[in-house]
Amino acid sequence: MTATDGERRPAGELEASVLAALWAAGRPQSAAQVRSAMPQPLARTTVATLLARLHEKGVVGRSPGTRGFVYFPVEDSHGLTARRMHRELDQDGDRSTVLARFVEGLSPEDETELRRLLGESGQ
Repeated sequence: MTATDGERRPAGELEASVLAALWAAGRPQSAAQVRSAMPQPLARTTVATLLARLHEKGVVGRSPGTRGFVYFPVEDSHGLTARRMHRELDQDGDRSTVLARFVEGLSPEDETELRRLLGESGQ
């Protein structure tokens, strides 16, 4: 059974698809425009609901359009990933241990890059 046969899609799949459509457009889009750019066959109201939820989460901004709102991403995909990482870090009371475990799991290449970035920010 596929998601189009009534099975629920994985959490975040549709939001990711909405964001991909907004990033690809490169300019503010209405719910109808986002819907037409998405690979999934969804109702405009479903896309409007997804956009409203993303706006509530602070992931997309919106401004008045001709009819309703037009939406735009507030960050690129890398910024969004960084925001998620910060949110996860903020949910644990022992930041030092979380950061230590994170660094322990880095590949040598990622560790080198992190050291380089930290060196640049300290100058």
